[in-house]
Amino acid sequence: MRVSVMIRLGPGGDPADRPVHRITDYARRIEAGGFPGIWVGDSLGRGRPTLDPLIALATLCAATERVELGIAVLQVPLRHPVELAHRVQSVQALSGGRLRLGVGSGSTRADFELLGADYDRRFRTFMNSLDTMRVAWGGQTVNGGALSLWPGCRGGPPILLGAWRSPRWITYAAKECQGWTPSGRYSSWEDLEAGMRIYRDAGGTNAVLANVAIDLAERPESASLAEVAHVSLICPPDEARRRLKRIEELGFDEILLVSHAGVLEEIERARDFV
Repeated sequence: MRVSVMIRLGPGGDPADRPVHRITDYARRIEAGGFPGIWVGDSLGRGRPTLDPLIALATLCAATERVELGIAVLQVPLRHPVELAHRVQSVQALSGGRLRLGVGSGSTRADFELLGADYDRRFRTFMNSLDTMRVAWGGQTVNGGALSLWPGCRGGPPILLGAWRSPRWITYAAKECQGWTPSGRYSSWEDLEAGMRIYRDAGGTNAVLANVAIDLAERPESASLAEVAHVSLICPPDEARRRLKRIEELGFDEILLVSHAGVLEEIERARDFV
C-alpha cells in the first residue's frame, strides 16, 4: 500500500504567514522524502478560509518535479464544466502529466448555498458536467465550439471518483474511472469494507483512501477531529500500526495522510508501519 500526503490549504498560525512559502517548502520536503503523491482537498463555504485547489496545485507544479499531484475530491457541480475542463487541462499541462483528478458530486450543502447552486440536483449536475468535460478533453464540439487542446492533454487526466457508500457510484468508479477514493473522515470502517467488496467485484483496480488524519502525539487540538473522523490515525503509534494494517487488509492500494499540525515526520513514521 502506497502512502501519500495531503496538504491542508488553510492559513498557518502566524499572522505573517506566507502560504506560498509554507506550502511549497512542505511540498519539496514531501518529494525529497520519497512519497509518491501530494494531494489537496476542495471546500469553500464551511466557515474556514481555504485556497482554491487547482491554483494550489499549479503552484506545486513549479515547486516539484516528480511527485504526483492530486485532488481528493474536486466538487464538480460547483463550477462551469467547460471552464473547469480548461483549468484542469492547465494544471495537467503545467505538471507534465502528473495530475490525478479526484472528482465528486459534493457533500456539504454550505458550499452549494454559497454559490447559489442546487444541492438537491447535485448528482445529475455532476454526471452532466463530467460528461461535458470528457467531451471537451476529447476536442469535440461543446456549446457550438471546442476547447483547444494542449499538446499531450487529450482525454484529460486520470479520474478517480469520490464516493462513500453508494453502490451505484462505487460501481461507476470501477467501470468508468481510473480509481475510487472514499474519505477516511466521512466513511466508517463498515462503509470501507462494503465499498471495497463492491469495487473489486465490479473490476476496480485502484482504491485510494483519502483524508486520513494523523496525530501520533494526540495533541489537544486534534481531540475534536478525533471525535468526528470515522477512520483516522489520531492515536498512539501501536494503534496506528494496527489501523494501517486493517486498511491494507481491506485492499486499499494507497492512503492519503494529512497532518493538521504539518508534522511530516509522523507521516514518515506511519509509512514505516506499512
